[in-house]
Amino acid sequence: MRKSKGEIIGNLLFIARIRLEDSENASIHYSAKTGSFLGQVEQTQFGPVQVKVTLSRGRITKVATTIYPTGTFRGKEINSQAIPMLEQEVMQVQSSNIQGVGGASYTSQGFYTSLLSALAKAGHK
Repeated sequence: MRKSKGEIIGNLLFIARIRLEDSENASIHYSAKTGSFLGQVEQTQFGPVQVKVTLSRGRITKVATTIYPTGTFRGKEINSQAIPMLEQEVMQVQSSNIQGVGGASYTSQGFYTSLLSALAKAGHK
């Protein structure tokens, strides 16, 4: 069946609108900076926590916890497990939308708050 001029123009306008929306979304995603961004040092009950995030064109490529509580054997033991889990989760979700680690709630909260400040510096949502 042959389409009318109106249907063809309507389809072309629809395609153009989709492409425009896609390009606008892409520019929002890539408006984030490229580089490394250090979050604020967050004080927790057991010591300070600070996160450093590295981005490339809006994508999180590395997360490192530069400062975390190590004052006690128990703190070292907990954080040696919790910190890698938190960092890995950020890499997986590519945002600050993470869950805390059970048994490491103070470190998890400090990590999250420092992460938020690092991502804000980077313009990452």
